[in-house]
Amino acid sequence: MQPQPLTSSSRPTTSRKNMSWVPGGTFWMGSEDFYPEERPVHQVHVDGFWMDTHPVTVAEFRRFVKDTGHVTVAETAPDPADYPGADPTALVPGSLVFTPPPGPVSLDDYTRWWSWTPGADWRHPEGPGSNVGGRERHPVTHIAYADALAYAQWAGKELPTEAEWEFAARGGLDRATYVWGDEFAPGGRQQANTWQGQFPWQNLVEDGFAGTSPVGSFRPNGYGLVDMAGNVWEWTTDFHTGDHSTSGRNLAPASSCCIPRNPRVEAAITRDGEVYPRRVIKGGSHLCAPNYCLRYRPAARQGETEETSTCHVGFRCIVRGDGPQQG
Repeated sequence: MQPQPLTSSSRPTTSRKNMSWVPGGTFWMGSEDFYPEERPVHQVHVDGFWMDTHPVTVAEFRRFVKDTGHVTVAETAPDPADYPGADPTALVPGSLVFTPPPGPVSLDDYTRWWSWTPGADWRHPEGPGSNVGGRERHPVTHIAYADALAYAQWAGKELPTEAEWEFAARGGLDRATYVWGDEFAPGGRQQANTWQGQFPWQNLVEDGFAGTSPVGSFRPNGYGLVDMAGNVWEWTTDFHTGDHSTSGRNLAPASSCCIPRNPRVEAAITRDGEVYPRRVIKGGSHLCAPNYCLRYRPAARQGETEETSTCHVGFRCIVRGDGPQQG
């Protein structure tokens, strides 16, 4: 799905409000210590850019929708003609919602905690009957890649590349394991909104949040950016590959540990066998746990099909060039 053309004459002028300057530099991208797709570690250079200090919030996305009339992918019913033989219950507006099971389950079957929920979207994160009241400062969720692109265009911004995102997340701590250093919880203090306990059934909520959290609930990194680990996954423009060395060029599919498959995409694959490219998402989410998805780290990466939306995927934008002296 392509971004909808802007229909408003009041598109905001790009400003540096609520953005942080990320100086350019060379860094070691990736990790040899965790998942295979994070390898090989290699040096990458990025130029300086401005980045949204926090993920785009519900309130910010609401202003965009009010101004443009944008309808998200999750709010759009697919054309049944495009999916012959597909389960009709999947061909309705909806999105993927997490529901914890009552007790331990096999981690090989994500359907025990993920469900396709008709009526779930950015306004109704848990499905019909839910709303975002009181969550205006939380990251907006149920955002597909096209929705993030459309917002960025409206705001006069862009989405980051994977290298830009990872460089920014590190905050100057090159080769550190986490955004804040090498110790997960220094002094016993949680540094990000992640899952504590046995995923997917036991959330100890030691960080104070069972779901998404208001942006800025945890300390910023060295570049003044918050929520670069946990809370919600964030879209980047790079295609996902089996390793970093071919990032953006090889469209081969990759396994997905933490994001369920979109039934719409599954129906299309079943129909024509087409390989659907995945974009890299970064940062992990409030559902990432050590026993299942230890991806709340700068080097961690995950591939997601562009039309997929879930209750734990959001985004933030960048503006390239023009350093602080011009801001």
